[in-house]
Amino acid sequence: MQDILFKTEEFVFSYRIQGVLVRDGKALLQRAGEDYALIGGHVAAFETTKETLVREFKEEIHADIKVDELIGVGEVFFPWGNRPCHQIGLYYTVHLLDESQIPLDGVFHGYDDLGGERIDLDFCWVPLEELSHINLYPPQMVPHVLSGSNEVLHFVYRE
Repeated sequence: MQDILFKTEEFVFSYRIQGVLVRDGKALLQRAGEDYALIGGHVAAFETTKETLVREFKEEIHADIKVDELIGVGEVFFPWGNRPCHQIGLYYTVHLLDESQIPLDGVFHGYDDLGGERIDLDFCWVPLEELSHINLYPPQMVPHVLSGSNEVLHFVYRE
């Protein structure tokens, strides 16, 4: 299936879904260099957003999850290489179905495949109180995750 990710000479459009997994006061994040993001990926054509999250968690960290509540909708604008990107992002709370599938503390390794390019990633359990001290994108989700609110947050982020 093809991801809903369009690239032209002038811009990129991305439809990305991310999961907020919090356990024992820590959030599971992916890290590439110094930047952190919630785990997720691009929706494939004719795939639901919940199916996307289940697939992405299985591909990236080999874990089975259940998708819970929609907690965020983001209109995110950032540079993608030398082109501007317009991304629509949905954010859901999720939980593990089998906690024995991944380490429940520390850092472990995985990778993602974006357009045929392998990207090595570290997956980190980050204490919630440290989220405001790291580069977590998009930053608008940090206070929302910390609040534990299940209300749907709509935000616009421009980098």
